[in-house]
Amino acid sequence: MKAAIVTEKGTTPIYSTFEEPESKEQNVLVNVKASALSNLTKMRAMGNHYSAGHVYPNVAGTDGVGEVNGQRIYFLATNAPYGSLAEQTLINEHLMVPLPDGIDDVTAAAIANPGMSSWAALVSRAHFQAGQTVLINGATGTAGILAVKIAYHLGAKKIIVTGRNAVKLAKLEADEAIAFDMSKADGAKKFTDDLAEVFKAGVDVVLDYLWGDSALAIMTAVAQFGGHHVTKFVSIGASAGKGDIALPSAILRSSAIEILGSGVKSATMPELLSAINGVFEWAAEEKIVMSVNEFGLEDIEQAWQAPLNPRAVVVMK
Repeated sequence: MKAAIVTEKGTTPIYSTFEEPESKEQNVLVNVKASALSNLTKMRAMGNHYSAGHVYPNVAGTDGVGEVNGQRIYFLATNAPYGSLAEQTLINEHLMVPLPDGIDDVTAAAIANPGMSSWAALVSRAHFQAGQTVLINGATGTAGILAVKIAYHLGAKKIIVTGRNAVKLAKLEADEAIAFDMSKADGAKKFTDDLAEVFKAGVDVVLDYLWGDSALAIMTAVAQFGGHHVTKFVSIGASAGKGDIALPSAILRSSAIEILGSGVKSATMPELLSAINGVFEWAAEEKIVMSVNEFGLEDIEQAWQAPLNPRAVVVMK
């Protein structure tokens, strides 16, 4: 079969032929229709993610949309060395979600991972309740933009968006937008100070897609201005490119902050599947439209280098 193959760690997939998978035990064959490229997809395929396997060569891709016995499904957690960027893949029969009629294959493939990130973080990790206030750090990316809509859908009373691009932040349908510039010497302190009134009023959940200096500034603001209000800080990604921060213990001792993570090992598989199903039902009902850039499987090298926004989706012809 044709597939996007990673021959060794750290290399870009190539379009070539790979041995076809065979169904066995609880694993079933899926005829793949579409698969989106995300940071997770790229990092896992290239062996640079904490959840990555180390089997080479392998077929790239972590999730996608396909058909099993004529039924349209979304699937995730492929069986190594088979990934989703191929004509067929091998999936555990318990790791599939039926697709509702109101969502097409490409939209489903594009929205699943970024939509699930905030849905699982809010529902499963932060135990979000309708009427609470949410701050989304890094709200101008694909996942962040969806997070705003999903938080409102789940009943958020107020949403504050923060990020590096003031123009893009202003276009989001949030209650308040606060931009920051960490390249300046006083950037972190200014951002912390700008958050003073926000945290004095009370923030229940922070969804952080960036980590790094902006995340530390937010946690500092919780400690300085949050009083006894419990704020659940959920780390979802590290898009700012800084994996480690120097977190003073005083922030933890002088605040009611709760620091959590949300990802493929901090949330259970049933929780992730439930989140994805929720995203699909919401997207179908509200007719959510995703901006995508479609590629054929044979164009995988070009697709691999494409920007993440709009979402690159590889479609099997």
